Amino acid sequence: MSADPLHRSGTPQRKPTSPPPSGPAASAIEVRRSTRRRRTVSAYREGDRTVVLIPARMSAAEEQRWVNVMLDKLAAQESKRVLGDAQLQERARRLSAQYFEGRARPSSVRWVTNQNTRWGSCTPAEGSIRLSHRLQGMPEYVVDYVLLHELAHLLVPGHGPRFWRLLEAYPRTERARGYLEGVVAADRLPHVPGAREE
Repeated sequence: MSADPLHRSGTPQRKPTSPPPSGPAASAIEVRRSTRRRRTVSAYREGDRTVVLIPARMSAAEEQRWVNVMLDKLAAQESKRVLGDAQLQERARRLSAQYFEGRARPSSVRWVTNQNTRWGSCTPAEGSIRLSHRLQGMPEYVVDYVLLHELAHLLVPGHGPRFWRLLEAYPRTERARGYLEGVVAADRLPHVPGAREE
């Protein structure tokens, strides 16, 4: 299925979809149904909005399934573009504005190659945030979660209830944590040698 914004057909019926209840500040998802669209589903970003184009005849369950599939596809495509330090800092600024009312203001945000046991770190006294280069290439929502985690530490130093309440605003917190736990678990698995070529 294409995620190409140029593949628009028919007269779309616009249907804004509410973000998940756990994330009131999540970016909007708009589903557009088209009577001329038969089988194809596509999606693209339009500013802070994600637009998903689907056939008009799809059921609500199919719509929800395809919205999730297309969000994952877009995230995978976007994660292939490695952000530079300046883009990372801008992303942190936008996430702080979206989820923390702009209260977390890092002085610097950058990639580092010397963090092999942590995904990110922050020094609240300096306002500096560092993300492990191992996050590069992971889905965008995972990088955003780690950034938000470190931004939250600029407001609350420890991992107490107040800290986790801050992160509840991000709708993909549990999913991102599960992804990172899976990566750690996979790293601990014994490496099975590949099959011999015959």
